[in-house]
Amino acid sequence: MSVSTRIAIIAIGDPDRHDDGVPRAVLSRLRERATERPLPPGTLLTSCDPDPARLIRLWENTELAVVLEPAHARPGHPGRIYRLELDTAALWRAGTMHPHGLGEAVNVGRALGRLPGHLVAYAVDGADTSLGRGLSEPVAATVGHLVSCVEAEISRHRAAVARDLAGTPGSEDGPGHEGREGPSASRGS
Repeated sequence: MSVSTRIAIIAIGDPDRHDDGVPRAVLSRLRERATERPLPPGTLLTSCDPDPARLIRLWENTELAVVLEPAHARPGHPGRIYRLELDTAALWRAGTMHPHGLGEAVNVGRALGRLPGHLVAYAVDGADTSLGRGLSEPVAATVGHLVSCVEAEISRHRAAVARDLAGTPGSEDGPGHEGREGPSASRGS
């Protein structure tokens, strides 16, 4: 059965500020891998600044939006990955994600009724946000893991859509749904 979905993978971050460029590095790797393992039709891979209006326009009418952004936790743990879902946790926690980016976009999108069907955010603690290109070693080590995480989000979403179309109930607590109880942090590989 063919499952048609509209998915947006959105990278926020400044590639000219070292580790702030990790979301775009993940997008780049996703594009490379898509030549061997194509992403589902209707999948948008894009980057933007953290302007809430731009984010809302990019995820509007999507069934799944995965937002990648640098984390600015204090104290920081370079290379730590944070995963947050709209339906289980607040997407902006003080000191972790950009308060005027994703968090504000969620608040405005909710007020306007313009949120995606499902929203997942991944953020990575950086070591170096000074001017310049290139990722620090602990942050660069997370790129492959984040690519796998994004691909898994897409797979889970498509499987849920297929179950819904087939009319078969699926358990949110089944395999592949670990960590859905709330925010989680993991160390990239």
